[in-house]
Amino acid sequence: MMITTKGRNALKVMIDLAQHAGEGNVSLTDIAERQHESVKYLEAVMGPLSAAGLVLSARGKSGGYRLARSAEECTVGEIIVAAEGSLAPVSCLDRDPPCANAATCLSLPLWRELDEVIMNFLNSKKLSDMLK
Repeated sequence: MMITTKGRNALKVMIDLAQHAGEGNVSLTDIAERQHESVKYLEAVMGPLSAAGLVLSARGKSGGYRLARSAEECTVGEIIVAAEGSLAPVSCLDRDPPCANAATCLSLPLWRELDEVIMNFLNSKKLSDMLK
């Protein structure tokens, strides 16, 4: 499991939106300027966040993005998963049905426990915690 630039930037964008939540819709141009990223790249980051229901978008002169829920209701885990997909430490945890060796694999419980620890940690952190 490695969190890529896309996952890190998704969190940075969400923090930025939380910081400017009282301002209505925030333009992607403004976010890109503050985060030193290209608008085109951030458009790719916003797609999964929007699909996951974490951000709302509006078009037009006063368009832009805003949080779909309060910063207290968004977890870091759901933001990272929206951007990255699974954070499972080994690929066999992502398979459905599990691999043919799952019933006899002595290391599988370790990987399941590690996955649970990672997700519990990330889900224990709220977007609002990042503002402190």
